[in-house]
Formats: sequence, structure tokens, C-alpha cells
Amino acid sequence: MTEAKTDAKTEAKTKAEPTRRSKEPKRAITAPQRRRLRVPRVGLHEQAAARLRTMIVRGELAPGQSLGEADLSDALGISRTPLREALKQLANEGLVELRLNHSAVVAPFRRAELTELFEAVSGIERCAAELAALRMEDADFERLDALQDKIEWHHGRGELRDYFQTNQQIHSAIVGFARNAVLKATHEALLARAERARFFALSVLGRWDESVREHQDILAALRRRDAARAGEMLAHHVRRTGEIVAETLDGNALNNEAGDAAVPDTPAKPRGRKTRNVAS
Repeated sequence: MTEAKTDAKTEAKTKAEPTRRSKEPKRAITAPQRRRLRVPRVGLHEQAAARLRTMIVRGELAPGQSLGEADLSDALGISRTPLREALKQLANEGLVELRLNHSAVVAPFRRAELTELFEAVSGIERCAAELAALRMEDADFERLDALQDKIEWHHGRGELRDYFQTNQQIHSAIVGFARNAVLKATHEALLARAERARFFALSVLGRWDESVREHQDILAALRRRDAARAGEMLAHHVRRTGEIVAETLDGNALNNEAGDAAVPDTPAKPRGRKTRNVAS
């Protein structure tokens, strides 16, 4: 009888007393804590990678050039830790090679790798053009028209770097107009390596004029919604770029025993003339 009473009292006491967890107040994260917790959208290593990527793509850092950590960290104004992360990111993109002694160099051009790269990119962009020809809307055509006008304007004025930037926007736009997320992601993964070779190809005298004409024909095929023709022409356009770079490497006196070549510091200025009258 006594044990029963004791159990009843214990049970009542347990029900009456709140649990320890319920006694603890809920604390919200304070404003100062929020500021300290916030992760920056772009870290130092990403900013450094973006700066180095641009210089590599444009040939300002030549293939095979050494990337000394001390010099780079001083020039970029960052410590070696974010620099190393930046170099790892660029190595994953195929723009930098990391050596066993922890040094890094700008990835050289190699003929076999270029051939494989442009086979892949031409296949992706062929598929994209075929889909884009069927899926593009009026606003998409207006955007391509505006970009085409820009590249012809820059071509007529001999502005290679501005032309190159707009040229890349055209290729990315066509892939985007395919409205296929997997295709776009695959293309973006190869974009940095393809951009470097494209910039080099445009520095070859005569290719710039040829490239402008090819862009005109591709746009015309897209406007006709001729999917097969648009895909065929864009694939040829991309492969031609790879061929130009490979041919230049084969005949370049700067080739070393490994078959690597450096990009000229200053691209040759094209002698072509503007193909259409475009307002500034």
C-alpha cells in the first residue's frame, strides 16, 4: 500500500515539473552573430581565380609560364592559402598544371588535347544549335542580332578583345537557347579551355574575317529554323577553330620537344574590313 502511494506521488511530481529542456529559453541569433556568420558570396580564391583565368585565356600568361606563389600572392595582394585554392580551381578547369614540387605552370597547348577538346565542344554546340533552331523565341533572335552587330562593329574597328568577349557571348547564348540544363552545364565545364584556344585562333591573320562570315551564316540558318544546317555550320565553325590552333602549333618555331607553344603577347591585327555598316 505504501509503495503504491509512493509511485503515485512520484508520477504526479513528474507531471507537474516541466522538463529541463522546456525550462531553457529559446535564443535567437543576434544581429552581430548574423554578421559574423554570413558567408561572402565571392571568396578571395574565387576572385583570384577569375583574374588569373582572364589573363591565361587572353595569353597574358603564356602556356608553360611558371606561376610562382610568392610573386603571384604579392601581385594579387592575397596570402598563399587563397592563391593555392585558386590554382587548384584553375587546374580542375585545365588551365593550370600543378607540379609535384608544389609549383604551378600555365597549361601548355597540346595538339592531341586540343583535338579532343574541340571534338567535344563541336558536338555539344551542334546539338545546342539544332535544339535552339526549334526553340528560339523572337526575343532570342533580337539578342543574337544585337550581338552579331556588336562583333561586326568591333571587327571593323580592329578591337580584338571586345570582339572576343562578344563572340563568347554568342556561343553561350546559342547553347542557352537550346533550353537544356544538362547541355549547358556540360558546355560551361569546357568553356575556359575552349575560350583560350579561340582567342589564340583569332590572333591568326585571316581567321577573324572568316569567323565573322561564319557567324552570319549560322544566324541565318537559325532564323530559317533549319536545325540540321545550323548544327552542321556551328560544329564546323568550332572544329575550324581547333584546326587553326593545331596547324599553328605544328608550324610554330616556338614549339618545344613536347609539342607545346606559347601564345603571342600581342595578337595580330586583322586586315579585314567591316562586313556591315553598324551604328556605334
